[in-house]
Amino acid sequence: MSTPEPRLTSLAHGGGCGCKIAPSLLQDILKGVPQAAAFADLMVGTETSDDAAVWRLNDGQALVATTDFFMPVVDDPFHFGQIAATNALSDVYAMGATPIFALAIVGMPVNVLSPRTISRILQGGAAACTAAGIPVAGGHSIDSVEPIYGLVALGLVHPDKVLTNRGARPGDVLLLTKGLGVGVLSAAFKQDRLGKDGYRILKESTTRLNSLGARLPGQAGVHAVTDVTGFGLLGHALEMARGAGVTVEITARPPTLSGVQELLEAGVRTGASARNWAGYGAEVDLPDGLEPWRRDLLTDPQTSGGLLISVAEADAPALQALARIEGFAAPVVGRVVDGPARVRVTP
Repeated sequence: MSTPEPRLTSLAHGGGCGCKIAPSLLQDILKGVPQAAAFADLMVGTETSDDAAVWRLNDGQALVATTDFFMPVVDDPFHFGQIAATNALSDVYAMGATPIFALAIVGMPVNVLSPRTISRILQGGAAACTAAGIPVAGGHSIDSVEPIYGLVALGLVHPDKVLTNRGARPGDVLLLTKGLGVGVLSAAFKQDRLGKDGYRILKESTTRLNSLGARLPGQAGVHAVTDVTGFGLLGHALEMARGAGVTVEITARPPTLSGVQELLEAGVRTGASARNWAGYGAEVDLPDGLEPWRRDLLTDPQTSGGLLISVAEADAPALQALARIEGFAAPVVGRVVDGPARVRVTP
């Protein structure tokens, strides 16, 4: 009689984008790493913590390249693969590019997980890529203590239409295309406190391709874009603020996935949320009397989160209409104002 396989999430010390190294520690690590030398065709490198690298190929094409991988956020192997691949492709969409193909990154404890389980993870990733209209054209695999899956994702965009996280301008409003709370739902799942409806909401959000991003280049008034992932809404808004040298105001009441507020009020949260706040809280101004759970929501790590779009206020309604056509709500969650490179949470 064969021994049943363990839950995928039991094999990982973290999960999803909550696996990211804490922002302050990452900064310390990168201090000792030299910046890339000047290359005329390197349009976007590591300077502003953008979502992907961009290399000019010719006058009409630029290559967008990124990689993203993590440990399981759910136990279903197919869903894990879908979520990880969707998350990786999001970085390409956040630069305004259209994906062209992907390579798989696979690290698996082959003495613990069956070939069928590992195959189902890869099948889930391939399904996400098929939905994006691209192949998984290769990859690399290793025997790993913890299960790890993700992609190298490549895309194309016109060099004059590359979108970055550093172009926000005072007077812009900020739109967000997915509700917050993925980290909270993931924590509840690990604690066996997430029901079927909660799991469905988690899966639907994290497997939703941010394909709207490929339609943003050339849209009137779009100045900056990033996707909200492991550093939470405040962390990625702060990267926008730093990149543009502006103050970003974020509402304390952003769109939230169903059931998340109740879980937060019951004390469910991730360790990554606290690490995020410890890493950048000194650069964030909170209003007096803010409930602690709201801060935890704003720092909650989002696996395969939504796009945060900085757009001129006059052009926001047209962009919101486009988002609705693509199946996304895109409410206003903040605005850009003159001031130091900080984030200010507004009541």
